[in-house]
Amino acid sequence: MRATQTLHEHGQSLWLDNITRGLLDSGQIQHYIDTYTVTGLTSNPSIFDKAVESGYYDDAIREQSATGCSDEELFYELAIEDLRRAADEFLPVHERTDGVDGWVSLEVSPLLAYDTAKTIEAVKALHSRAARPNLLIKIPGTAEGRPAITECVASGVPVNVTLLFSPEQYEAAADAYLAGVERRLERQLDPAVGSVASVFMSRWDVAVATIVPEELKDQLGLAVGLATYRAYRRLMDSDRVQRVLNSGGRIQRLLWASTRTKDPAASDTLYVHGLAAPFTINTMPDATLQAFFDHGDVGEPMPADGGDCDAMLAQFRDAGVETAGLAAKLQSDGAKSFVAAWNDLMGRISAQRAAVA
Repeated sequence: MRATQTLHEHGQSLWLDNITRGLLDSGQIQHYIDTYTVTGLTSNPSIFDKAVESGYYDDAIREQSATGCSDEELFYELAIEDLRRAADEFLPVHERTDGVDGWVSLEVSPLLAYDTAKTIEAVKALHSRAARPNLLIKIPGTAEGRPAITECVASGVPVNVTLLFSPEQYEAAADAYLAGVERRLERQLDPAVGSVASVFMSRWDVAVATIVPEELKDQLGLAVGLATYRAYRRLMDSDRVQRVLNSGGRIQRLLWASTRTKDPAASDTLYVHGLAAPFTINTMPDATLQAFFDHGDVGEPMPADGGDCDAMLAQFRDAGVETAGLAAKLQSDGAKSFVAAWNDLMGRISAQRAAVA
């Protein structure tokens, strides 16, 4: 049995962190579903930027440009069409799991990361426009994003909370999600609103690669992952979540993001086998998925109590790494990088429109 199937049978979902029209047209995404046990999909502006550059969207760009739409409107026309198709391919998984799995994700403009009101407006509009039951809208887990998470969930919009890096940031996002579910319960509405909390892993190790001793390299992300998984399991067992579950609600699933190994000297499946845990999701780019399918090793699942994460994190503190401050910096830097990627995408679309005119 392939490692991807084994991991799935151990209770973890594998999602693809990629989408292009070419993958859809060629049947590659369906192949991943059928052969690699992929059960969902995430996307981001950088992915679409590369796809637009390939020229694959030229005909669609030419056609949509004739309507006089803006670059942002054109992007969403292209992205929503692709994600609708992907959502339809994952719909059997979504229905079979009663809405637990089989989701695809669309990102709200990262320019709104620190504007609560505009984020809420944009998220609701995108969800309505996409018109698919298994489509999540990404909302950054910033201080300004958290009230938007609560309001959107309370309105019945499924969300993917992104840009999370630490157990504390995860807990704040989970609190925002649960607050939205509890509002629905108060209004006697269906509390089963889908959501995932996306915690970024590899960026931790990139951030400290040049300042920690050799024996600690490529270990911080896994240590933070263990601590985050402990927080997740504690929340699952809490009275608050049990009340929600007893009323028909669901817990927000924990998703491991940024799982491509950046260090060429480390295992190319480091953030897959190292983050194997039941009732979680690991979203990964094609190369990482294919590597794990080819030679992955599932190994032991993450311990619910966090294992030796406290001792591991203590070693990083001794090496001068202050994780709370670094988590805040990673989130801030991540928001800036998302904006830069978004601006690059808008520039790419503008240039491509001119080229095909």
